[in-house]
Amino acid sequence: MIDVSDERFEELVDLAFDQIPQKFLDNLRNVVFLIEDFHPRSPYILGLFNGVALPERTFNHGGLPDSITIYKGALKSYCNSEEQLIEQVRVTVLHEIGHYFGLDEEDLHRLGYA
Repeated sequence: MIDVSDERFEELVDLAFDQIPQKFLDNLRNVVFLIEDFHPRSPYILGLFNGVALPERTFNHGGLPDSITIYKGALKSYCNSEEQLIEQVRVTVLHEIGHYFGLDEEDLHRLGYA
């Protein structure tokens, strides 16, 4: 387990976002990004996309925003060094954004984001 401050963890999430090509960021709409300690039903879930993937949306999709939650406590428990945490936060952020764009687990695994 690695311990970093809340501020440092947010910096690591920001670093992950900095690595996302602008063309993808430009297409993230009606999505809220959250950082929570642990998933309420499983302490092993590192991140979660909750919503309708972009390719599955209909023309009248709207309402509450989709969400991507990054689980800080789970990630810190999973990692043994700050370098490992930096990489795992990056992979987790990209993994959940991949779900937003309609990639499934097999796609993400093949791309190295599983």
